[in-house]
Amino acid sequence: MKPILISGIRPTEALHLGNYLGALKNFVELQNSEKYNCLFFIADYHAITTNFKGTETKKLTNRIIELGKDYLAVGLNPKKSILFIQSLVPEHLELGWIIQCLSPFGQLTRMTQFKQKAKESVQVNAGLFAYPSLMAADILLYNAKYVPVGKDQLQHLEFVRDIAQKFNSEFGKTFNLPEPVLTTAPKILSLTDPSSKMSKSQAEGCLFLKDSKSEIYRKIKSAVTDSGREIKYDSKTKPGISNLLTIYSALSGKPISSLEEEFKGKGYAEFKLELSKLINNSFKPYRQNRKKITNQKVLKIFKTGSIQARKIATKRLNQIKAKIGLKL
Repeated sequence: MKPILISGIRPTEALHLGNYLGALKNFVELQNSEKYNCLFFIADYHAITTNFKGTETKKLTNRIIELGKDYLAVGLNPKKSILFIQSLVPEHLELGWIIQCLSPFGQLTRMTQFKQKAKESVQVNAGLFAYPSLMAADILLYNAKYVPVGKDQLQHLEFVRDIAQKFNSEFGKTFNLPEPVLTTAPKILSLTDPSSKMSKSQAEGCLFLKDSKSEIYRKIKSAVTDSGREIKYDSKTKPGISNLLTIYSALSGKPISSLEEEFKGKGYAEFKLELSKLINNSFKPYRQNRKKITNQKVLKIFKTGSIQARKIATKRLNQIKAKIGLKL
């Protein structure tokens, strides 16, 4: 039997190039490898840990559907993977509470993501604090063996492993200790400020998947470069062109060294033009697929997937509750 692999994305703002290379592209490759039983979900409960306001209600509903379209447009296939919506499987919350009761307060306060988010907002809610406990439930509810993550998410996965081990020690062997499947995707930086990560909050420095051809040409053309004309990777002295080389390499599959040779003697303008063409060609199938996907199709696929996921989740949760004395 194939091991279970699971991951999810929060339905926040429109996805960008960094999201595609760091998550979606990897999801499709893992699915198509046929090495795993894959579950990919829309993490809508996690989305309400920030901007939880009445004005966000319609936006959240729309973002859930739009993310579903992105999943399908990039190539996630309901015939190969279980695609579901977190809030349609309430067992996530039930196990999340059980895990919160096992989660050391001190360990939660040390989570890097919580500390960063807390600095950004004066209104830090308890949901954001307990985020790692619900994330642990997302994984352990299916007894997943593998979780695709970036290096910046390893702390959260280590927390999941700690909780799984603690539960196993207290109540008997119940959970796998999930292992990371590290993405090889490079860190994509802002086009306008290559000292910071590409972010949705800086629209001009961000390449959104929904951007039109003309918008991509414009953003790449105005992207920050460096003094001189040489197309050479040096993250310290030439961060701008190094970031663009990273994007070119990630989308083309060509090593940066071969790109340096290919564009030797050519200027930034010519390189940027070729990069714009590459990005647009890379996203062409995505754009074409997405136009064909209706809201109704998304809801049908993800509701069906949620029923499949819930069958697994209900059985597992009953076993877990029996272990701790809650199955009467």
